[in-house]
Amino acid sequence: MRKTTPLVLAALLAGRLTPALAQNTPEENNPNFDAPFVRHIRPDRPGQTVTAGVLRAGEFQLETGLQRYSPRAGAGLTGSTTTLRIGFFNSMEFRVTQPYVFGTPGTTMVGGETPGLRPDSVGWAPITVGTKLMLTPDRASRFQASLLVEAALPNTGSPGMRRSSWAPSGRILLSQQLGRRAALEGNFGFTQYGLTAADVSRGQYLGSLALTAPITDKAGYFVEGYGRGREQLTSGANAGLYYRPWTGLRFDATVGRVLGGLGAGATTVGVGLGLRLGNNSH
Repeated sequence: MRKTTPLVLAALLAGRLTPALAQNTPEENNPNFDAPFVRHIRPDRPGQTVTAGVLRAGEFQLETGLQRYSPRAGAGLTGSTTTLRIGFFNSMEFRVTQPYVFGTPGTTMVGGETPGLRPDSVGWAPITVGTKLMLTPDRASRFQASLLVEAALPNTGSPGMRRSSWAPSGRILLSQQLGRRAALEGNFGFTQYGLTAADVSRGQYLGSLALTAPITDKAGYFVEGYGRGREQLTSGANAGLYYRPWTGLRFDATVGRVLGGLGAGATTVGVGLGLRLGNNSH
């Protein structure tokens, strides 16, 4: 009995510890799990670069903002974009986006995110629905990759903004964490207006690279460069500041300039916020 007692005690202890260890996910066992970059809200706004971060199941994130677009000549344009993100399962989120254009735009405006606007192009833009899929093992990985697939729905939005066909797009989203708070993030993708072979041949490639870094525990900055087009490239740069009063809330302010392409010389100024509710949002 004396010889078997240590073995019995070890077996009982292992039986008690095994369930506790099994409760930890690979993400929780990652030493990077408690890094501020992992825990804090990561909005997909305000620039052109979409973060590789995917919401957890049960999380909801609302992102909205206002932006003023001012071309070198002609009337400017003020608009807002609102995105609702909903976490499903453990590695996928569903998202709905709809922009709104205020006032009366000038004649034809080309460049930036809007290839062309009619004089009556005010009100709601088409609704865009999509999903973001996490490709890397867990959210605590210092390198993360995701796939974003979206489509603007036909016959949605105000009369001057709606389209009669689908407008699908897809992006590969990459993120490399730097230290515990900063990150370098990049996108590469393709978008088209329609589903025919001719629409594919007129589709546009898009790419961007952004650096996000802290200034204090609650404030930071980002800088970004982007390009979009096919035969002719529209390129630009954005920079801004953000303030995060708590883990699930972030305010931002940005300025930008179109550097090349048909909209060269145009400037943008914007403000907005991101709000996350649900698991791990305190």
